[in-house]
Amino acid sequence: MARSGLAQGANKGHITEQRERAARPSRSKGKLGKRTALCREIAREVAGLSPYERRILDMIKTGGSSADKRVYKYAKRRLGSHKRAIAKREDIKAVNSKMRAKQAGA
Repeated sequence: MARSGLAQGANKGHITEQRERAARPSRSKGKLGKRTALCREIAREVAGLSPYERRILDMIKTGGSSADKRVYKYAKRRLGSHKRAIAKREDIKAVNSKMRAKQAGA
C-alpha cells in the first residue's frame, strides 16, 4: 500500500518505492517438473492402470447420473482425502477421453 507521507492515518509513513522481491525457492515447491512428468508418463504407459483405477474407469464408462459422485466416494475411500479423490477422478476421466479419442481416430 502506498504511503502518504503523513505522520498519522491509515497510510502513514515516509513515501517509499515498493521493491519487487526475488521469488523464494519454497514458492516452487510441489510444481511438476519436466523430468518427473516424463517419468510418470512412461510408468503409466508401461504399467497401465492399477485394479482400483480400472474399477473407477469402468464406473465412468457405465456412467449414469450419479457416476461422478460414486467415483468420488470410491476414490476417497481408497486414497484417503477429498483433494486426492477429485484429482484421481479427473485423471481417470482424462485417460478415458484419451482412449475414446484414440478409438475414434483409429
